[in-house]
Amino acid sequence: MPTHLPAFLDAPIPLRRLLTSCPALRTLTRIHALLIVSSSASSPNLLSSCLATAYARAGDLSAAESTLAGAPASPSSIAAWNALLAAHSRGGSPDEALRVFRALPPAVRPDSTTFTLALSACVRLGDLATGEGVRDRASEAGYRNDIFVCSSLLNLYAKWGAMGDAVKVFDRMPRRDRVTWSTMVTGFTNAGKPVEAIEMYRRMRAEGLKGDEVVMVGVIKASAATGDVRMGASVHGHLLRHGMRMDVVISTSLVDMYAKNGLFDQARRLFELTTSKNSVSWNALISQFAQNGHADEALGLFREMQVSGLQPDSGAVVSALLACSDLGLLKLGKSVHGFILRRLELDCMVVTAVIDMYSKCGSLASAQMLFNRVGSKDLILWNVMIACCGAHGRGRDALSLFQEMKKNEVRPDHATFASLLSALSHSGLVEEGKFWFSCMVNEHGIEPEEKHLVCIVDLLARSGLVEEANDLLTSTCAEPTIPILVALLSGCLNNKKLELGESTAEKILELQPDDVGVLALVSNLYAAAKNWEKVREVRKLMKYHGSKKVPGRSSIEFRGALHTFVMEDQSHPQHREILQTASKLDSEMRKMGYVPRTEFVYHDLEEGVKEQLLSRHSERLAIAFGLLNTSPGTRLVVIKNLRVCGDCHDAIKYISKIAEREIVVRDAKRFHHFRDGACSCGDYW
Repeated sequence: MPTHLPAFLDAPIPLRRLLTSCPALRTLTRIHALLIVSSSASSPNLLSSCLATAYARAGDLSAAESTLAGAPASPSSIAAWNALLAAHSRGGSPDEALRVFRALPPAVRPDSTTFTLALSACVRLGDLATGEGVRDRASEAGYRNDIFVCSSLLNLYAKWGAMGDAVKVFDRMPRRDRVTWSTMVTGFTNAGKPVEAIEMYRRMRAEGLKGDEVVMVGVIKASAATGDVRMGASVHGHLLRHGMRMDVVISTSLVDMYAKNGLFDQARRLFELTTSKNSVSWNALISQFAQNGHADEALGLFREMQVSGLQPDSGAVVSALLACSDLGLLKLGKSVHGFILRRLELDCMVVTAVIDMYSKCGSLASAQMLFNRVGSKDLILWNVMIACCGAHGRGRDALSLFQEMKKNEVRPDHATFASLLSALSHSGLVEEGKFWFSCMVNEHGIEPEEKHLVCIVDLLARSGLVEEANDLLTSTCAEPTIPILVALLSGCLNNKKLELGESTAEKILELQPDDVGVLALVSNLYAAAKNWEKVREVRKLMKYHGSKKVPGRSSIEFRGALHTFVMEDQSHPQHREILQTASKLDSEMRKMGYVPRTEFVYHDLEEGVKEQLLSRHSERLAIAFGLLNTSPGTRLVVIKNLRVCGDCHDAIKYISKIAEREIVVRDAKRFHHFRDGACSCGDYW
C-alpha cells in the first residue's frame, strides 16, 4: 500500500521551500525517499527539479543528474539543469559542465544563464571551437544580443587572444559596463596589442566611464609595451588624484613600466614606497635592471630581497645569473648556482641560465659539464649550448651538438640555425656554413632573417668569396641592413675587392650609420680605393659621431670584486703600477716584432700619441692589473663592452707569450682565448 506524505509535505509550495532551504544531504535523501515511495505527491516534474537543484547545491552532482534524467523533461526544469551546470563550474570541472550542457534534453529550453555558464566553462578550458558552438545555439534561441551571453562570449575571445572576434561582439552589445571595457583593455594587452589597448581606454574615457584598478593595470602594461611613458605616468597620476587603491599589483605594474622606459630612478623610488612587496615586485625590478645594463643594481636588489626575508624564486635567480653573465662575475655566479642547488629545483629555464652564465664568464668547460648532466633537454637549452660553443670559437663542437640534437628528434628553429651559422662563421667553416644555410631554407622552410644573413655573408666574404656573398644577398634580401652590409664590406676590404666595396659603402652611408666603428670601416675602404674626397667626407661624420661613442670599458674579477678600466681613467688605486706594467709589456712586445697599428685610432693625432693611446686601451689596462695581482700561470678573464680592435688583438697574443698565461677576452662579439702567442679565433673574427 502506498505511503502518503504528511499533509504539510504534500503541498508543492511548502515542499519546495523545504528543499530550497535544506542544507544537509542526509535529510535531503530522506525526503527524496519519502517522495519515491509516496504516490500522492503533486506536481512530480516540479518536485524533481527542486530535488535536483537541492542535490546540486548540496554537492551530490551524480544524484542531481540522475534525478533530472529520471524525470520527464520539460521547459520548466531548466533552472535545475542550470544549478547542475553551476555546481560543476564551482567544483572546478568545466569539462563536466560542458558534458551536461551537451546532454540537455530537447524539451529543455536553455536560457541566458545556461549559455553564460557553458561559455564560462569554455573560457576555463580555452575551448574556442566549443564556445562558438554555444554562441550559435544562443543565437538560434534568441540570445544573440543578450548582455550576459555577450559578456561571457567577449570574455572567451579576449581571454584566448581572438580580439578580432571580441571587437565584433563588443561593437554590437546594446549596453557596455565597466567590466566589459576592462575585458577589452586587458584582452588587447595580453594579446600583445598595446596600441589597441590604449585606444580602447581612450574610447572608454570618451564615453564618460572611469577605469577601475583592473583597467588601470591593463593600461599601465600597454604603456610599458609601447614605450608610452606619458600615458603610463598619466595613469599613475589618475590613481593618486582619485585616491584609488595602490595595491601590490598596480605598484608592480608601474615599477615595471617606468623601468622598461629607462626611468630607473622613478622605478626604484616607487618600489621603495610599496609597502607589501612580494616576490613578483622584487622580480619585476631585478629583471629590468639585469636586462637593461644595470647589472650591479640588479645584484644589489637580489641581496636586499634575501635580507628582507623573501627567498628568491626561479625568476629572481635567472635575473641574478644574467647580471653575473653581463659583468663576468664567475665567483658570484657559482654562488648563485650553489643557492639554486640548495633551495630550488633546477628546471630547464634555470639550468639554461646557469649554463649561459658559465659560458659568458669564460668557463665553457663548466657549461658543457652541466649540459651533459641534464637528462631532458628542450630546444632552448640546445640552442644556448650551440651558441656557447660558437662564441668560444668551437664551431665543430657546435655542429656536433646540432647533429646530436637532430638525432634526439628535437626540431631546430630559426634561433638554432642562427646559433649554428654564427658558430660556423666564427670558425671559418665555409662549406659547412653553405650546406646548413641551404638546408635551413630548403629542407626546414625557414626564411633567412638578418641574423642568418649576417653570419653567412660574413663567412663567405671573409673567406674571399665576396662575389658569392653579394649574389646571395641579391637573391635573398631586397633591402639589406647595416649589419649585413658591414659584413660584406669587411670582406671586400680584406680581399681588396674595392669596386664592390665602394658600392657597398655607398649603401651603408645611405642608411646613415652613427656607429664610429662602421664609419671607420667605410673610411678605410675609401682610403684603400684612393677616394680621398670620400675619406674626408666620412671622417667629418666620424668626428661628429665620435662624441657620442660609448667608451671602451673592460673588467676583470679579482677575489670576488670587479675591477673596471676605462682609457684615461686614473681613479684606480694601482693606476701608476698598471701603467708601468703596460709600458714594460709594450717594450718587450716591440723587441719581439710588434708594430702598433695606428689606423685603429680614429683621430688626427701624432703617431707617437696614437701609439700611446693604443697601449692604454681598457683591455690592456685590465690585463696589466691581472698580471700585477695574480700568481704566475693564473688564467685571466677580461670582459669588454666593445669589440677588441685589431691592434689589441695582436698585442694580447704577444702578452700571452711573454707572461706565459692563458688570457681570455670576451668582447661584444665572441670569446678570444689567447695562449702561447696565438688566439683561438685564428685571426678570424
